[in-house]
Amino acid sequence: MEQFKGAEQVRRKGWRGLGSAAALCAVLAAPQAQAVDVDAGDYTALPAGTNLLMGYYQYATRDAAYVRGHKQAGDPRLDSHIGILRGVHFTEIGGFIVDPQFLLPFGQLKGKDDLSAAGSASGVGDLILAATVWLVNRPETGTYFGITPFLYVPTGKYDNDDALNIGENRWKFALQAGFITKLTDKVTLDLAGDVMVYGKNDKFGPARETMKQKASMQFQGYLRYHMSDAWDLRLGVSHTIGGETEVAGVDQGDRLRTTKVSVGTGWFIRPDVQLLASYGRDVSVRSGLREDDRLNLRVLKVF
Repeated sequence: MEQFKGAEQVRRKGWRGLGSAAALCAVLAAPQAQAVDVDAGDYTALPAGTNLLMGYYQYATRDAAYVRGHKQAGDPRLDSHIGILRGVHFTEIGGFIVDPQFLLPFGQLKGKDDLSAAGSASGVGDLILAATVWLVNRPETGTYFGITPFLYVPTGKYDNDDALNIGENRWKFALQAGFITKLTDKVTLDLAGDVMVYGKNDKFGPARETMKQKASMQFQGYLRYHMSDAWDLRLGVSHTIGGETEVAGVDQGDRLRTTKVSVGTGWFIRPDVQLLASYGRDVSVRSGLREDDRLNLRVLKVF
C-alpha cells in the first residue's frame, strides 16, 4: 500500500542533505497508499453475526527510483515493516449483508544506502474505517458483488520536519467495488477496482506548505485454484494510475502508473483459522520507488 511522491517537491524543501533526485523520490513514504489493496476472497459475504479478527505483517524493500518513467542514477533503498490490526463484524441491514470494520496500521520505515539521510520513522499510522455492502450474495454459486467506502482518518504519527512519516496528516476517501465468481469447480476469479480522493496536507515539509493530490485509481484481479475446500493457490495483478501531486501550487509531474504481480496461497488450518502468504513485486513503475520484494502474511480468526 505504499506509493511515493515525486522528487521535485522534496528537492524544494532541502531536507537534510538528500542530494540526488533518485534519493528524493522516496522521502514521503507512508504505509497507506494511493490505492486499496485486497486479498483474494475479501469480497466473500459471511452470515450475519460472524466476526473476524485479522493480523497482517507486510515487509517490502525498494531498490530503484523512477521519474516520468526514467530510472534514476544512484542506489536508493527504503525498507518497511508494517503491521495491521483489522476487525470485521457482519450484520444485516435492510436485507443486505454489511460488514463495518476498522484497520489500524503501525510499523517502521527505514531509509538505507542513498536514502540513509532520510532516517527512519515508526509508530501508529492513520486509522481506516470501512463497511462493505453486498448487492449480490449467492454463496450457492460462489458469486458476490459488494461496494466498500473507506475513510482514512489522520490519526497517525506525523512530523512535517521529518522526511519519513507513518501518518499522512490528511483525510482520504476511497470507494471500491469487488466481484467474485467461480469459473469452474476449481477456479475462482476475483476482481476489484477503486478510486481514491485526497484531502490536503497543509503542514507539508519544514516550510509547512500545502500539498494537494489528484484522484488515483487501482484495478486488481486474482485467479484462485482450489487444491481443496480449505487450500488454494492464487495469482494476482494490479495496476494503479493517477495521483499526481501539487505543492504550493506547483504540479510535481509525478503521475502514477504502476503495475505489480503477486503469487500466494491461503489455507484454513482449522475451520475458524486461515493463514495467508503472498509474494509480489513491481514490474512497471512510472514515478516513485520500485518495490523489488514484498512479503505479505495474514492470520484470520473467525468467531
